[in-house]
Amino acid sequence: MKTTLLLLGTAALLCFTSCKNTEEVAKDNTEQKVTEEAFDPTGYTAGVIVYSKEKDDCEYTIKLKEGLYYDPINLEDGYKKDGMAVYFKFRGLRMMNRCNKANPVSIEEMRAAK
Repeated sequence: MKTTLLLLGTAALLCFTSCKNTEEVAKDNTEQKVTEEAFDPTGYTAGVIVYSKEKDDCEYTIKLKEGLYYDPINLEDGYKKDGMAVYFKFRGLRMMNRCNKANPVSIEEMRAAK
């Protein structure tokens, strides 16, 4: 009888601990979603990914609203989509241009605009 009560008590304690951890994980996930949705673009530059097949042109550039183009030398594959709106932080590079219309930059941070 004592063994049965001890086992039931242990099982109840494990269930309680497990359920509490599940609630904490769910709470953490909810907080993370709120943080992702509340993106503040301050400090980021807005642009649109532009794809080109033309000879001697950069394959992918980022066009700014002002009409300037940047040539991101380290653009991740997930962002190689023509017309995709993005926010990004970059560093200008002191190297020869790879194409006529865009200045080379190194992407430091990038996220898709929603």
